[in-house]
Amino acid sequence: MDSTGAQQVFFNHIKGMLPPHISFVDEIAEELDISNDSAYRRIRGEKPITLEEVKRLCIKFKISLDQLLHLNSESVVFSGKLADPQNFNFEFYLHDFLLQHEMINSFEQKELLILPKDVPVYHYYNFPELAAFKYFFWMKTILRYPDYNKTIFNPSLMAESLMKTGEKILATYNKIPSTEIWNVENINTTLRQIEYYKESNVFASEDDVLKIYDCLEKSIDFVELQAEAGYKINQPGKGLSEGAPFNLYINDFILGDNTYLPVLNGRKVVFLTHSHLNYMNTKDVAFAEYTYRHFQNILHKSTLISVVGEKERRRFFNRIRLNIDARKIAVLH
Repeated sequence: MDSTGAQQVFFNHIKGMLPPHISFVDEIAEELDISNDSAYRRIRGEKPITLEEVKRLCIKFKISLDQLLHLNSESVVFSGKLADPQNFNFEFYLHDFLLQHEMINSFEQKELLILPKDVPVYHYYNFPELAAFKYFFWMKTILRYPDYNKTIFNPSLMAESLMKTGEKILATYNKIPSTEIWNVENINTTLRQIEYYKESNVFASEDDVLKIYDCLEKSIDFVELQAEAGYKINQPGKGLSEGAPFNLYINDFILGDNTYLPVLNGRKVVFLTHSHLNYMNTKDVAFAEYTYRHFQNILHKSTLISVVGEKERRRFFNRIRLNIDARKIAVLH
């Protein structure tokens, strides 16, 4: 490939990554601090792009140049931020999460594939006390914020602004067609967290423990309702209006790893969760296609329980409820 052809491939790749409502030329001109006419000349290959300009655009759009130019370096470029008590702000974290979902929603054709290890975070925000519990666990135990060191759980510790941002994330998620692959053990992460705090006397009373178990059970009931309908539904008490399609599969042979894979106008992006709260993403084509094939392989061996498969659906959710109910009974005895 000659230099002009490689330059055009480079710009075409960037253009394909942008949502339809974003001006491609404006983005290039702004990042390189040049006029739109100069940007056009580079895009058409009339003016060679400099190595420094390539670097700036690769950083801006998170591009793996070696993969794009078919260089066999066996490397994959990811981007992401690391959370720690010194620099972490939960408001910023949620806002960034919201922006990612708004970006997904901006594409005309979109789908979100999820292979969760835990119950996907969206479902917490249907029930504020459950969302507040997860927030408290992240701050106290995962990030070990000093202010939470000797604090007893109280739902009011989660600021109203955080809850509102979480509800915006949920509303955005409800507009994105999704395919999720669950295992009956997805619930166990949250159950272990509740149990850990119960044994550590982090709850003020047994009633508070039971309230969280009740919220968790209600969230599972609501997921089952959406699976039966085959589409996402607005928050309880806010009208049962129809949202985007919701395909729920179950499998017994693998527990997910919290991989999220949006497919946007045919292009795939992979989000990997690590260290519990952190996530990183890549648009590397080879990696994304490999991950997509992995999803398809698991889907092929899983059972669809949304709309169809009523018997399997009831059996699956009843197994989860029995697990929750056993924990509630243990609290009372």
